[in-house]
Amino acid sequence: MGMPSVFISHSSRDAEWARLFAQSLKQRGVTVWIDDLDVSPGESVRDALESGLRRSDVIVALVDPENPAKPNLFFELGAAIGMGKRVVSIVPRDFDPNSIPLDLRLRRYLIRDSPEYTAEELSNSLLAA
Repeated sequence: MGMPSVFISHSSRDAEWARLFAQSLKQRGVTVWIDDLDVSPGESVRDALESGLRRSDVIVALVDPENPAKPNLFFELGAAIGMGKRVVSIVPRDFDPNSIPLDLRLRRYLIRDSPEYTAEELSNSLLAA
């Protein structure tokens, strides 16, 4: 089986890091869906998100102090869990794990480092799965 495809959920605050992370994953042969690159002008964002979620094998949630309680994160994670997708959170080094939604806290998460290092860590774990 090939490398699983990855959907990246992020806040606008993390957009630049998320783009660099997506590029690093792509350089490692991972198929990536990220809104900044995969939603065309004029396209319905909701439809594009749903399509991206359905086509992806793994959902990566970039969690920061602002987004654990945001409705779009809950929607994307709820949809992913409901579809039986693997969900991986990436959290800042100094982040309090108790502020992560329970469904995410019960799964092993990655500590955010450089986009390149974090992409390497994720892609290695995808190969091992």
